[in-house]
Amino acid sequence: MKLLTHISRVIVGALFIFSGFVKLVDPMGSQFKFEEYFSESVLNIEFLVPYALGFSILLIIAEIVLGVAILVGYKPKATVWSLLVMIIIFTFLTWYSAYYNKVTDCGCFGDAIKLTPWQSFYKDVLLTVLIVVLVVRVKDITPMSSGKLPAIAMLLSFLISGYITYHALAHLPIIDFRPYAVGNNIPEGMQYKDDGEIPKIHDFYLEDAQSDLAPEILKKEKVLLVIVYALEKADVNGFKAIKVITEKAIKKGYTVYGASASFTDELILAKEKYQLPFDFLFCDGTTLKTMVRANPGIMMLNKGTITGKWNWKDVDDIEL
Repeated sequence: MKLLTHISRVIVGALFIFSGFVKLVDPMGSQFKFEEYFSESVLNIEFLVPYALGFSILLIIAEIVLGVAILVGYKPKATVWSLLVMIIIFTFLTWYSAYYNKVTDCGCFGDAIKLTPWQSFYKDVLLTVLIVVLVVRVKDITPMSSGKLPAIAMLLSFLISGYITYHALAHLPIIDFRPYAVGNNIPEGMQYKDDGEIPKIHDFYLEDAQSDLAPEILKKEKVLLVIVYALEKADVNGFKAIKVITEKAIKKGYTVYGASASFTDELILAKEKYQLPFDFLFCDGTTLKTMVRANPGIMMLNKGTITGKWNWKDVDDIEL
């Protein structure tokens, strides 16, 4: 039983830390997933949607800190019961998603590893069994080191997690697992594979009133896209910086467009209000959220290859 306890301890700790880390680098991704769970079509608790980011940050940091705690043996009883409560919630959500086919990807491992709803549920069932073992045999969980080292490890995990979360929100994710990562080619991502695998990039279009301009734009060498996935949620302080960098880009021969899922009338008013030197094209909101975790954000393209992405706060880093 001691050996089983130690094996369970390592597996649970490692999985919680890994699960937390791949979401830690992109907390907005978890925010969007919480918003999906809270929506009317899933759990119908839409009053929690405004708190989705807070929930995501709390969950992510809790996963990492508890994962570290079980590995170093910090306050074993409190740790294992906290893990049990968390995994029960996770298991219910993944079962609900799988049984009712509500959420096709639970986001358990962010964008790093995609699991089907039933795969996510079975993974949580296994973790539940391992955590129950830890609850029953909590007396066998001893600190890996004497003195203050376990507490120091806990504090460091909390502080490092907090800093990475802040950096990702203030700028962009430090690691990009999405198909729109810098270096990826959008047209290639839209192609079907010989094995029938679904393309990683879909619903990518840039429409004006008449047609989809995406095929034409993806052939150009110097393109700057200003991503505003929802105008009503955009940080309006960013439009002044956006105006400056896009004017410079146009002078240097760049094709510049905005991309948004907001209504055309609202975008026309915003263009006039902030004196933006470019027109907006329509694109799917989920696609835009996936492209850049900033609102507004900027994406640079060269013949369809993503050569750079920036939060509006970092426009001074853009080299045209």
